[in-house]
Amino acid sequence: MSVKQKILHELKEILWISFYFLCWFGTLMLLKVLLLNEYKIEVVGTSMVILGALIAAKSVIILRNIPLLKNKPAWLSILLRTLLYSFGIFVLLLLEKGFEARHEYDGFFPAVKNILKSSDDYHIWIDTICVFCSLLFFNFGTIVKRYLGNNSFLKILGQPAPEK
Repeated sequence: MSVKQKILHELKEILWISFYFLCWFGTLMLLKVLLLNEYKIEVVGTSMVILGALIAAKSVIILRNIPLLKNKPAWLSILLRTLLYSFGIFVLLLLEKGFEARHEYDGFFPAVKNILKSSDDYHIWIDTICVFCSLLFFNFGTIVKRYLGNNSFLKILGQPAPEK
């Protein structure tokens, strides 16, 4: 495989995976906007959704090449990867909220320490749950794709549903 083909493959891969996460994060953002609109609170976070999708996609591409369990059931691999990735996202969300609240708590570390006691803690949990679900489906799809091969899942979905 030439360098040009490798670059094109990498760009195509990151494009589709970013689109996947963009759909999940965009849906989460849409739900937040619709809920907060009821209380007349304006929220704009399009750039954060796009950036988050790109970061999640690149992280998943890098981390999925790391072997975690060998000769173990696929469901265990899916669950372990999803939990590890979700824990990383949870930590990153805590650090982000700590960075945003560093002026309220007179520093970064006191802000991180007190962030789960604040009124913003439910944002962290909601985001973590949404990312967990997106990663769970992504990891499940990755395993299914390995067993069925490329585009086999789309071929199955294109067929008429079996009667019984």
